Amino acid sequence: MAVRTANAVWNGGLKDGNGSVRLGSGAWEGKYSFATRFEEAPGSNPEELIAAAHAGCFSMALSGALGKAGFAARRIATNARVHLTLGEGGFSISKIELHCEAEVPGIDAAAFAEQAQGAKKTCPVSRALAAVPIELDARLV
Repeated sequence: MAVRTANAVWNGGLKDGNGSVRLGSGAWEGKYSFATRFEEAPGSNPEELIAAAHAGCFSMALSGALGKAGFAARRIATNARVHLTLGEGGFSISKIELHCEAEVPGIDAAAFAEQAQGAKKTCPVSRALAAVPIELDARLV
């Protein structure tokens, strides 16, 4: 199977330094710093990249599950929120919220909820992040 890569470079100290992240495909490159990660400065951060990966993976997994169940999704839009919190042991990702809205003709709410929960469990990114509580709010539109 595929092996995906990304590269990061950090320059300087923790609070006064800065870094850059680049996807192996070259499709995206961005800057990050202490302020973009732990404060609200403009720029990216590792948790934002995890959120993007999780939203994309879940949306594809749900589309695949719906297809196997005989439903063709017209649109699946997922927003992921990754919570970075400070605890006794330091910073950690304490929770991930997936908020999904999907347009799926011919499916009822119960069947959709079942497919969405299944996709949350089987999405490769969800599996990789299984140590973190993942909440799902999936709705038909």
